[in-house]
Amino acid sequence: MSPSHGPDLDARSRRLLRALIGQYLTDGEPVGSRTLSKSSGLDVSPATIRNIMADLEESGLVASPHTSAGRIPTPRGLRLFVDSLLELRPLTGEDLARLRQQLPPTPNSSLDLFNSTSSLLSAMTHFVGLVTVPRHSDFSLRHIDFVPLEGARVLVILVFADNQVQNRVVQLSEPLSAGALEQAANYLNSEFAGLRLDEIRTRLLAELKAAGHELNELLSNAVELASASFAPQAEADMVLSGQTNLMGYQELSDLDRLRELFEAFQRKRDLMQLLDVCAKAPGVRLFIGEESGYAALDGCSVVTATYGTEGRVLGTVGVIGPTRMAYDRVIPVVQATAGLLGDALNRVTATL
Repeated sequence: MSPSHGPDLDARSRRLLRALIGQYLTDGEPVGSRTLSKSSGLDVSPATIRNIMADLEESGLVASPHTSAGRIPTPRGLRLFVDSLLELRPLTGEDLARLRQQLPPTPNSSLDLFNSTSSLLSAMTHFVGLVTVPRHSDFSLRHIDFVPLEGARVLVILVFADNQVQNRVVQLSEPLSAGALEQAANYLNSEFAGLRLDEIRTRLLAELKAAGHELNELLSNAVELASASFAPQAEADMVLSGQTNLMGYQELSDLDRLRELFEAFQRKRDLMQLLDVCAKAPGVRLFIGEESGYAALDGCSVVTATYGTEGRVLGTVGVIGPTRMAYDRVIPVVQATAGLLGDALNRVTATL
């Protein structure tokens, strides 16, 4: 979870910091020394607590809002809390069963699953739910068809293992007859169905090399069609749900901040870059405030987990909410949802 090296704290300071952050996460108000002396269970005077709080403030772990004598945790304090003081609450079997029931048992395609997962995360946490959508080329090819168009143009119909269908129009060097296109499609379907597009390209190039001077018309046509049809496409996309949930949190109620956030959701580019970074490190990742590197997310925390099939990471699920969130509950929900999405995708693609 991107641990950081915080200052060394003695047991008493750690206990007070944990109590302060626990109280703050519950009610969102600055926490005073009198409240802390009751909630921490420590048998020390309010003056001692004030001294410890002053030390924590000097270390950059808590801060005093101008309007209050109490203190709130800084992003650095929250990071120390999550890394070393937080006790996660694992989901029970009942919780997992409830999560599983919210996902469609027989989705028409992976896109149905991604939309349902994003909505589920938003509903469970009351934050923004997000799921990155893999490129088509991350899934194996189920079937390919070629339809001749005018001149040397061909409509390519690709059906992937996740039931997604993609149509592409490609330009060949010269026209091919409907019969030649059908032969090429039959060859590609019989030899390469079940492989990803990059794997098909590699295998075709190997066959082309092996054929040498004996290159036949069918292989030649198949190679040209595959090269044009399997060219890398646009970057992966993402599905967002529950953006308006953030309007209900006092910490994010500033209109300029909300506008910046919603523009980031609309653009997606910066968010996609952040989630691409998360996908490169399997497991749970957490960015608190400015740790994300994007100004629009400075007042937010981002919790993500990777999902995939057959040991391959395909993307990221996660939530975006205020830094004041119940991390002990949100992190297990995100982690469990990533696992359930991977299981569901395995079922969708297993029908190949």
